[in-house]
Formats: sequence, structure tokens, C-alpha cells
Amino acid sequence: MDATVPVKRQSFLTWFRTMWGSRPLFSTFIALLVMIVLQTLALGFNYPSFGAWLGAWLQNWINILRNNAGIGIISLGMTFVIISGGIELAVGSTLVAVGAVIMMLIDTGPMGILQNMGITGVPAYAIAILLALVLGTLLGEFTGLLITRGNLPPFIATLGTMKIFRSVTQHFMQGYSPVVPRGFLSIASFNIAGQLLMPIIYWIILAVVLHIVFTRTTFGRQVIAVGSNERATRLSGVNVNTIKRRVYALTGLLVSIAAVVQVARIGAMDYANAGSGYEMDAISAVIVGGTSMAGGRGTIMGTVLGTLIIAVMNNLLNLMGVPPFLREAFKGVIVIGAVLLQRKEKTS
Repeated sequence: MDATVPVKRQSFLTWFRTMWGSRPLFSTFIALLVMIVLQTLALGFNYPSFGAWLGAWLQNWINILRNNAGIGIISLGMTFVIISGGIELAVGSTLVAVGAVIMMLIDTGPMGILQNMGITGVPAYAIAILLALVLGTLLGEFTGLLITRGNLPPFIATLGTMKIFRSVTQHFMQGYSPVVPRGFLSIASFNIAGQLLMPIIYWIILAVVLHIVFTRTTFGRQVIAVGSNERATRLSGVNVNTIKRRVYALTGLLVSIAAVVQVARIGAMDYANAGSGYEMDAISAVIVGGTSMAGGRGTIMGTVLGTLIIAVMNNLLNLMGVPPFLREAFKGVIVIGAVLLQRKEKTS
């Protein structure tokens, strides 16, 4: 019986190494489990009862998920962009631009656009959300056109739109402080069992829908094909430019949804700082989730897990009292490690 123990141990280690090296989703899930254990230890167990500890643990998780739902939604779009072989640096600026338009439309002050047209309440909210979704999609489509028709590298095109969208928004919104009506806030603050869960629900629904789109539709397969081998995909009859434009338009749509959620959750927007760093957070979540920077490989589920890893890491560092500036360094280490693992997998 003793002789069989080393054999079993060796077989498990071999299986684990094989799964870790060949299944990005598996390695991402294991990394998340490790982060959860560390976070639980950092949260501590100094509570009067198990029920009190469990309540605090669950509340901490709800706060993590709610605070990161916006970046989670944006990361879903970034997944399509990176898998197609592109990059999108303008998501934070797009969020600010769309958020500003939303607040101008629903503003209950003297400069409120819809209020001055005699439209208030639910009809005003519906119009504002619809126009926000259209604007976000159009901004994404504009970026896609710069890349496909203007033949600009995605990095240059999105770097330019990042500067344009934010600076134009700041110019027109300087000195203007819209008043967001209380009714609009219920979009994100509707109470469910004593908790504000709506941002989390939106994130989950979108993740499920986009997982189906990615795995079960022709569009999803074409996105993978474009990222894997653009020339071969073009020769096979696929309109590569159309696929790329749709990918950026989809990302713009998802950013606009995140903008609606953020305005409804916070009730305001700092045009200078809102969305700042979101592009790096989204890219980090996607890469940590196993999506290849070279394109052609990735999953929506991996991005969700990657977003959770980044979110839990930020929460863990906060619980440990690590200064905010150093938290970005830890995030950078994780991203570099994820890319190095991808290169190792590719060469092995």
C-alpha cells in the first residue's frame, strides 16, 4: 500500500502541471481561489459568532462585486477587442463622454435638455439611456473606422480618441454641474433583500449573453479567426474590416452601459478623473483571465475571473493597509506574470 502513494502523488502533480500549462481557465480559477483564501485570512476571524463573520464576509464580497461591476462590463468588450488582435485605450474617455451626455439630458436644473422639452420621469430616463447607448456605439464605430478605413494601428487610433473624447467633454462641461434626479438613481440602487445588487446583476446578465455570442454565433467564431490569422480569414471570404468595426462598436455599447450604471450608482461624474485608468484595468483583467495579447484566444468566463482576481487583490491590499500607489505596482506584477506564462505556454 505504501508503494502506491508516490505513484498517486506523482500522477496528481503531473495532471496539475498539465492543466495549469494547457488550460488558461483552470490556472485563472486556481489563482482566484488563492486570492480568496488570502482575502479571507486578511479579513480575520475576530467576530462574536460564525454568523457575524459570515455576514461580514458576504458583505465584503457584495461590495467588491458592486464596486467592480462597471469595469467588469467594460472588460467584456475589451475581451472581443484583444481576441480580434486589437487594443482599446479610449474606454475611460468614452465613459466620461457618454456619462456627460446622460446627465445633460436628465438634468433637473435650469439647463436640463429633456426637462426644458417637457419630458421628465421615466420617459426622460428611457430616452437618455437609449441615446447614451447609441452614442457609445457610434463612438466605438468611429474608432473602428479609423482603424479599418484610416489604416491606423489600434494603439494610435485609440490613443487619439482617448485624448479627443475626454478633452472635448471637459471643455463643454466646465462650470456645469447637472442634477441627477433621484428616480434615475434607482437604476443602480434598487434595493433587493437589503442590498444594492443591480450593478452586479447587469454584469452577470451581460457576461452570460456575451458568452453565448462568443461561443455560439458566427460573429464569435469570426472574431477568433481574425485574431488568429487575419490574412487567412480575409482570403476565406470574411469581411475582416466589418468584424473589426463591430468589435469596437460592441465595446462602445458596453462602455455606455457601464456609464449608465455609474451615473445611476454615484449620481455624479468627475470629468477630469472618472474612468481614468479603466483601460489599464480592463486590459489587466482580460490578460489575467487568459486571453492572449497576440489575439485569437480567450474566453468571456476567463475575463470575469480575471476581473475578480484584480478586484480581490485590490481589496486584499486595502485590508492589509498597503498604500494606494503601491497597489498599482502589484497589479503590474500580475499582468507581467500572466503575459510571461502565455509566452511560456506558446514556446512549450
